[in-house]
Amino acid sequence: ILLPDAQTRVVADFQDGLASEQFVLGDILQTTGEPWECCTRSILKSALARLEAVAGVRLLSAFEHEFHFKGGSCPIGSAYTSAGFRAEREFAETLVAMLRDAGLEPDMVMKEYGVDQYEVTMGPTQGVTCADQAVILRELVRVTAERLRREVSFTPMRAPTGVGNGLHIHMSFRDNAGKPATYDPERKFGLGKTAGQFIAGVLKYLDRIVAITAPSVISYARLTPHRWSAAFNNLGFRDREASVRICPVSDLSDIDKASQYNFEFRAADAAASPYLALAAIVNAGAQGIEEELGCPDASEEDLSRLSGDDLERRGYIKLPQSLEEALAKFENDKTVAGWFPQGFADVYVKHKQGEIDAMKGKTEAEICAAYEAAY
Repeated sequence: ILLPDAQTRVVADFQDGLASEQFVLGDILQTTGEPWECCTRSILKSALARLEAVAGVRLLSAFEHEFHFKGGSCPIGSAYTSAGFRAEREFAETLVAMLRDAGLEPDMVMKEYGVDQYEVTMGPTQGVTCADQAVILRELVRVTAERLRREVSFTPMRAPTGVGNGLHIHMSFRDNAGKPATYDPERKFGLGKTAGQFIAGVLKYLDRIVAITAPSVISYARLTPHRWSAAFNNLGFRDREASVRICPVSDLSDIDKASQYNFEFRAADAAASPYLALAAIVNAGAQGIEEELGCPDASEEDLSRLSGDDLERRGYIKLPQSLEEALAKFENDKTVAGWFPQGFADVYVKHKQGEIDAMKGKTEAEICAAYEAAY
């Protein structure tokens, strides 16, 4: 049974003489009312409940999405400029209006570094709402482009070389009273005990959960050094190539540091289900809390310059180099597979293996084109 959640209903009226775009999200249930084992929304709800049970905190999170226009016309050198915004002003202003009409709180639309690449950031929300809004945002980006006779894609890589499209997830915690529970100025990097253990769990299990957070064949062309992405299981302080980045806070803000403080997961892309990606991260973090792992050190150098022995000595590993490798690590780790409903891991791996098989025999350019069309 697909049970709609009325609170997620979206009505987007573009006032262009066509019917409004309307849709609603929901949960897939058994006829008995229990969640279906492969309902991604229910899997995330279970992970969030686990986090609250083991640590007494609730997740506050926000997604940042990157995408590009097909056949765009942005001038070279327009990244982060007003010219880059003006090139797609009609799209950006229409999208922001539709997001607000849908009850979302868009933070910013900006011209990103890549060719015809843009980013949309959202304000933080609690619990499953963050993933709901990620799904809604993707749909509204696509339909806004369609209404304006444009095409966009969230593909991880549009070409074998160049900048890919990432998905960055900002996270912090609130206690049961709704107060910030991430920051502790007396501890390393300002990370509270729970946050440090959570991040340690994410990094410990990262080479297995990227099978879910970066789940396409071409995702692994992005997870390499010097692509503004992640390549190792490292924590970084303001480092945009770390898998988990501690984000800066400002003394100039009228918001206190404890409320500003957050960390960012960067080893993800929009080929991932927002529900599954967040569920994998939350489960890994909750596992770190249960195991009482120590807060990791933040790397301060280019890890790609270290030898394999140096990486091992410092506790770093390279992330998987292919989807096949990531799936094998995911499937063979009983702890990680156990975070999900019985049978889910087997179904997921077989589904992804079918995707791998479909790409066999294709050139890198053909694979990139296939994913650009799909996403």
